[in-house]
Amino acid sequence: MKAIETTPKLVEQVYKVLLGEISGGNLQPGARIIQEQLAKELGVSRQPIQQALALLRSQGVLIDAPGRGLLVAPLDPDYVRNMYDMRAVIEGLACRRAAELSGKNAKVKGLTLIKAGLKAVSNHSFREMIAADMAFHHYIYHLAENPLIPPAMESHWLNTQRVMGEVLKSEEQPRNVWSQHEAMLEAIVEGDGETAERMGREHITQAADFMIERLLENMANSAAQEDAVKGKRKLMRA
Repeated sequence: MKAIETTPKLVEQVYKVLLGEISGGNLQPGARIIQEQLAKELGVSRQPIQQALALLRSQGVLIDAPGRGLLVAPLDPDYVRNMYDMRAVIEGLACRRAAELSGKNAKVKGLTLIKAGLKAVSNHSFREMIAADMAFHHYIYHLAENPLIPPAMESHWLNTQRVMGEVLKSEEQPRNVWSQHEAMLEAIVEGDGETAERMGREHITQAADFMIERLLENMANSAAQEDAVKGKRKLMRA
């Protein structure tokens, strides 16, 4: 067998950095990915870069560029809607099971996570908001005691991070979802599985409506800006 030259940990680190750059808006949809430049900036060889890029490509975050290379994939509102539909079902299940199995144990850490989320909103840091939101939902998955939920949600969170990053970076006043999180936690603590499931589903459905509306607005604004730039170029050539 051929010796493994790249440790999985290094590939994972590169993957997380690249995903963070894409989610954070530093690598916009349509941006070309240059392996040599990434390797130089991250101080690693091309091999872990290639493996991380291959993984992101397989997950639909990157697409093949015309000719050669890779581009950051655009966000498809229809795909986002389908993704949130799937999330609503799984999140509802997780909330119900968390209430039925772990309600009494949820309060202390749950409130700590909510405080962290509120702090992120007050700091207007969309990176912190994304991290806090993920931490809260993953805590519910933990409380649900179903080992199939976290891996099932992995690909959904991959795209959720992109959507949240794209929307939150353009918001002057970030949308505060933590009152909804607090209500979900309260239902879980009280052991009310039915209410917890309903709130979990409604929370994701409302998030989907908001995110898709903002995505469409951003896409329309970007298209208008591109048309304006093209118009100026035509005038300059005339």
